[in-house]
Amino acid sequence: MKDKVTYWIEMSDYDFDTAKAMLTTKRYLYVAFMCHQVIEKILKAYWSCVLEEPPLKIHHLSRLAAKSGLVNELSQEQLEFIDTLEPLNIEARYPSYKEQLMKMLTPEYCNTLLNRTDNLRLWIKARLSK
Repeated sequence: MKDKVTYWIEMSDYDFDTAKAMLTTKRYLYVAFMCHQVIEKILKAYWSCVLEEPPLKIHHLSRLAAKSGLVNELSQEQLEFIDTLEPLNIEARYPSYKEQLMKMLTPEYCNTLLNRTDNLRLWIKARLSK
């Protein structure tokens, strides 16, 4: 496997472990932020696997999926989940969104978010070995 693909996989795995640690320590805002990061980095691994050019330096998940061609393989449920994750990168950073976001980020919601992130992460990883 290419070095760049391995790099992005390792970063995604590291971020997933961080998201789990944040859930354990009840830092729910960071669970959401890290779930976004997990998928962003595994999408960049996929990009690096299928395209010669380096991944765009963006955080827009649906754009990464589209430009890499993975969007054509994603189910409707996976696309909707990407839409759910999309704003968590930005909203977690700005005070105007933080209070609203914190109300949504219950322990149960974060656990579900983490599980769905893991499912999508593993699904994309499986495509890297093909």
